[in-house]
Amino acid sequence: MIATTDTDLTVVDSSGWVAYLGDGPQADAFGVYLEREGSLVVPTIVIYEVVKKLKLTSSETVVNRFLSHAYRGRQMELDSSLAFAAARASIRYRLAMADAIIYATAESVGAQVITSDTDFRDLPGVIVV
Repeated sequence: MIATTDTDLTVVDSSGWVAYLGDGPQADAFGVYLEREGSLVVPTIVIYEVVKKLKLTSSETVVNRFLSHAYRGRQMELDSSLAFAAARASIRYRLAMADAIIYATAESVGAQVITSDTDFRDLPGVIVV
């Protein structure tokens, strides 16, 4: 379940951001990674998913808190090369589109994926909290 890479870079899946910002039971487990801003990589699909979820369930203050935190990390936009890698990951690991983009983004920079989503279990470079 836990795999490591040669880097301190991390991509925290949308589930982790939501748990952290909502002060859920897994907030501390994700906080360990989210509070290391210098090593945080944030795929644009995570920004989309978290903003959408927070706008439906939280206040604008929480949305702004997320954006402020996320923008201190390294944003990774989806380009054609990353989209191609995500399509391959989706087929190989049977991942949904957003999960495949998140996974391919992490792979592209040698980062670990930190998540509570069991769809990622047993994948190389993933820590399931």
